[in-house]
Amino acid sequence: MKKHPEAPSQMPDLSGLSAAEVVALVEGLQQQVAAQQTALQQRNLYIQLLEEKLRLQRIQQFAARSEKSADQAHLFDETELEADIEALRDQLPDDVEAQDAPRPSRQRHQRGFSDTLVRERIELTLSEEEKVGATKTFFAKVKEELQFIPAQLKVLEYWQEKAVFPLEGNDHLLAAERPVHPLGKCTASTSLLAYVITSKYADGLPLYRLEGMFKRLGHTVSRTQMANWIIRLNDVFTPLITLMREVQNSSAYLQADETRLQVLKEDGKTAQSDKWMCVTRGGPPDQLSVLFAYDPSRGGSVPVRLLDDFSGILQADGYAGYGQVCRSNGITRIGCWDHARRKFVEASKAAKVNAKGKNATPAKAEVGLSHINKLYAIERQIKDLSQGSRIIIPVGTRG
Repeated sequence: MKKHPEAPSQMPDLSGLSAAEVVALVEGLQQQVAAQQTALQQRNLYIQLLEEKLRLQRIQQFAARSEKSADQAHLFDETELEADIEALRDQLPDDVEAQDAPRPSRQRHQRGFSDTLVRERIELTLSEEEKVGATKTFFAKVKEELQFIPAQLKVLEYWQEKAVFPLEGNDHLLAAERPVHPLGKCTASTSLLAYVITSKYADGLPLYRLEGMFKRLGHTVSRTQMANWIIRLNDVFTPLITLMREVQNSSAYLQADETRLQVLKEDGKTAQSDKWMCVTRGGPPDQLSVLFAYDPSRGGSVPVRLLDDFSGILQADGYAGYGQVCRSNGITRIGCWDHARRKFVEASKAAKVNAKGKNATPAKAEVGLSHINKLYAIERQIKDLSQGSRIIIPVGTRG
């Protein structure tokens, strides 16, 4: 193998230097080495960060979007977690009723059907010939089936009774009072209006699908007609929505979020531009409600309008648009664990895996996720407690 020539020595001649000068030279060289080591460490961290970003980009593009982690199972033992939850349950005050206490984490699935359902008894009988010679007969329930009764359309015919009274040589007509309808003269009953609204906004059924469903039931109700009913009901519901907004804003705690929405025909906006549905949830514990408010803008004026008289605790994401109303109303703003947890999930996915199996060393993000999931487990246990029974007790506190 060919040897490379040795590099000439770069050591300076120290023979003519004093001891103090030699010490100063050594200190300078040490500072240079330290600076180079610092720069090398920063470069290595930067390279590691780029590698994690690259892994995260690949995961986001090609991998499944689940936020579950394979390492969380053994970071906090399930026994330890259940023990902590049991400790919280033991520390509940004596005045908390048994039905208000947290339910065990593992519940058996309900067997049979709910007692609130209408039941019809079907008796399977023996023939008279088959019962000849029997000392007695009795019935035993052997099976339960869940039956579906298909929807149907029927026409309600209102016949108004009228009476004619003679009055000063003329006839006076008196008619029976007609029921009040929210849309006045409308061919849809209130039950049909409620079904259309529930199907569209709670079940996500487009009006064209409802049109086809009604046609199968025997009558065509056009999507244009249904859309007109919904638009007219907006004015009917406005006082109720206003009252619900007032009740929400009078509470001590609200949650708020915005989601993008595509609207095809909006003045001054293209169909591809972002519009927003602003959602707020809250109110007194026994009157919780969720309100939706559409706005083509995401500006700070929207939270100011919706949270006009609210001054409690607001839980929202990092959107800066809430800053104005929080400052002007003295609102205490808190964050959301889901948003924080998502960053831990991304960091966990982007982290380099050094080992596999039980001997794997979990990343710092995995440890953080386990702490968060431990809080989630406690929240699941107390979610059915009454408002006054939800007592914050540090995990691990005993006695």
